[in-house]
Amino acid sequence: MIKRLLPLSASCLALAAPLSAPVAYAQAGSSSGFEFRWDNSRDFRKLYYFLTLADAEARSDYYLVLGPKDRKTALLKLAISVPSYFDAKINASDVSLCTIKQGGIASKTRCLETIPATVEVAPDGTAIEIFPDRPVPTGTTIGVYMQIFNPSAGMYQFNALGQAPGAVPISGYLGSWVIEINRTGE
Repeated sequence: MIKRLLPLSASCLALAAPLSAPVAYAQAGSSSGFEFRWDNSRDFRKLYYFLTLADAEARSDYYLVLGPKDRKTALLKLAISVPSYFDAKINASDVSLCTIKQGGIASKTRCLETIPATVEVAPDGTAIEIFPDRPVPTGTTIGVYMQIFNPSAGMYQFNALGQAPGAVPISGYLGSWVIEINRTGE
């Protein structure tokens, strides 16, 4: 009887061992599949983003994505407001505008083609303004690509304003990226 139960108990132990092992969390960060917001108004529009590494003070590639449904007109200027407590240094030379292939399970989010543009960053780091050489037409997925060192752990809301070509230069709200940076090692 014991000889029959021994192989069965060994196989059960082999199956249960991976279930009790510590779980390694993914290092990359992106827009969550489910998010709850208190007092979520219809005026808030969540935008997709992807980070190659979401640990505090780690070097990371940021992809702030604007999909075809996120804008209704061509884009003459893109203004991004950065929170004042975002304590990472953003250099204009590390920021670019590009057409993006949005990743998923089988592929990575990456830039396909850089869109020629002039990038300006406010001296205090609270605003990024991008002026494409030619208006960016609708129907394509574009994004802002940045290589920076992550700030301290926390949540940061970046707001996107887009200016359409026309006689009246008014910027309209496109949406917000709510980025979460984890404490190192979490």
